[in-house]
Amino acid sequence: MKTLTHVNERGEDPRMVDISGKEVTERSAHAQARLVFPSDVARTLADAGFMTSKGAVLTVAQIAGVMGVKATSQLIPLCHPLSLSGCRVEISMDGDEAVIDCRVSCKGRTGVEMEALTGASIAALTIYDMCKALSHDMIIRDVRLMGKDGGKRDFIRLENA
Repeated sequence: MKTLTHVNERGEDPRMVDISGKEVTERSAHAQARLVFPSDVARTLADAGFMTSKGAVLTVAQIAGVMGVKATSQLIPLCHPLSLSGCRVEISMDGDEAVIDCRVSCKGRTGVEMEALTGASIAALTIYDMCKALSHDMIIRDVRLMGKDGGKRDFIRLENA
């Protein structure tokens, strides 16, 4: 039976999990978020080369995503601070949607899923912030783990395979 690892058997006493007994392995995770633009906003941004008065939207969002990855343990209370070996944030357009892919890796005792999810989320929020002057009718959706490996069990989202 699966149990929660951040609380005791009664669901109390929140704590950071002790990972000292875990093996050090190469670990990686891939998370994705999507931001849906109104069609006219997507067109306006594309015509402007994704430049707004605040700057280069996609470039700033990539940097923000990396910064979010690095700050995860400060944002998520029970996450371990990690020594990351790599992080890549890629943003592409799929029709009226920005697709944000965040890939993170490290060599350690715990995985980087939360870092990848945080990076994708922060990048999406940054795009929203930089484009809200054009419209507030944007939707951030489908923030999800696409895959991870290197820990106790690997995971791959089947529709991503």
